[in-house]
Amino acid sequence: MASEDEKEYSKPIHDNGDNNINTDTKQPQQQQQQPAGEHVLPSVKGKPWMYKPLKIGPWRLPWYASPETQLLMVSFVCFLCPGMYNAVSGLGGGGQVNFRDVNNANTALYSTFSVVGFFAGSIANKIGLKLTLSFGGFGYFLYVASLLSYNHNQNVGFLVFAGALLGICAGLLWCAQGAIMMSYPLESQKGSFIATFWIIFNLGGVIGSLVPLGQNIHSTAGEVNDGTYIAFMILMAIGFLLAWGLSDSKYIKRKDGSRVIAIKQPTWKTEIMGLFETLRHDSYIILMFPMFLASNWFTAYQFNAVNGSYFNIRTRSLNSLLYWLSQMIGAFVFGQLLDLKFLSRTMRAKLNLGLLFVLTMGIWGGGYAFQRQYDRETVKPDMDWSSPGYVGPMFLYMFYGFYDASFQTCTYWFMGSLSNNSRKLANFAGFYKGIQSVGQAITWRMDALNTSFIREFAACWGILAGSLVIASPVVFFRIKDYTDVEEDLKFSDETLNEVAPDSVVEEK
Repeated sequence: MASEDEKEYSKPIHDNGDNNINTDTKQPQQQQQQPAGEHVLPSVKGKPWMYKPLKIGPWRLPWYASPETQLLMVSFVCFLCPGMYNAVSGLGGGGQVNFRDVNNANTALYSTFSVVGFFAGSIANKIGLKLTLSFGGFGYFLYVASLLSYNHNQNVGFLVFAGALLGICAGLLWCAQGAIMMSYPLESQKGSFIATFWIIFNLGGVIGSLVPLGQNIHSTAGEVNDGTYIAFMILMAIGFLLAWGLSDSKYIKRKDGSRVIAIKQPTWKTEIMGLFETLRHDSYIILMFPMFLASNWFTAYQFNAVNGSYFNIRTRSLNSLLYWLSQMIGAFVFGQLLDLKFLSRTMRAKLNLGLLFVLTMGIWGGGYAFQRQYDRETVKPDMDWSSPGYVGPMFLYMFYGFYDASFQTCTYWFMGSLSNNSRKLANFAGFYKGIQSVGQAITWRMDALNTSFIREFAACWGILAGSLVIASPVVFFRIKDYTDVEEDLKFSDETLNEVAPDSVVEEK
């Protein structure tokens, strides 16, 4: 007999205009609840243990094949792989004194990322999200290994090769991550799912920043020691191995019994055609491309022109920690705002876009006042946390981190509000990360060419503000209060009975 907790957790959640399934079917007043893990409905494709909630003392955890469990696993993969990579990048120049070679590696990284990322949705839909995520994580491990090698032999070829391979791997990892984060939750949970992921992912940056901070706390030198890189490599190896524990999408079951909409028998032809079908059928997504381009345009400027050029190594480490901590706060705040229950989804979309624009003008306006004080030819990386005048730049860098998470949380939520179809959202995620990487390839190359800091800053501020204006028609006119399941099913080979909540299937 199932416990009361299990019954409550598996209780169907009926459509209230904000969940995944839009149907006029009424729920009978006297419905026998079917606890997960005891009597699995015929529509369940996995083994019974996959749907049994886990109890540990007073705590009750979701079942293995639930969106919540899968999100946590993906979050920790990203916590250990790109999260730790962010900690290294946040030191400026990958922790090296010579930024030029690292910038060239980053240019190679984002060049391959932009190509593979754009088509990654087709690859992920064909080979599966688990394999896509694991292979993607391996690239981060190899890249940090190349930085360790560079510390001893200045092997530029290995560094650039590792950067190019990481671009391929990262394109796959972020496509799989985006598809899971946007398509697995109920519509009413998408903001909190995105925020939860972003908080755990950036916890990787926070903890990763503690490693160099602890090892370099008494050092005012400009480069990172071997122990820092080795520690990152161990954590990244754990991350890409963890991805093998994910469940396949076809086994995922939500609280209300509904399934992830995907395609049952993908082929390379169907997935490549599906990519172009997405662009043709959902051509409005092109208006979000500038927002995709802008979403990480500023990282080269913030990591190198601000943190890497203005501060010494121990202060860079502290700034990096504060930056990722601020990202966690930004994700939490906007995750809550995007899931407010007393506002319709259309109203939430408009209000959050407006708030994002206000933040763009306010935070980057403060950044302009700071950037006017120095440029590439005059600055020296010697500002220490004990120096007079440190507090102002510290808070500016924290606000930059808050803004990064706010911008990307909103971007993911806008995309997730346009569809619940895993196949389509994998393509959206691929477009997002591919185009995002085009921007990063451009900006890392600009930095390698010694572009003046004020020009880098102006490009960041301009593209961020302009992209929000261009994306506004999608936010104002394409996002609806709920997503029509029949419309989502057109982009798959599944039927309503296969993806609908248990209550709807039982009535039929």
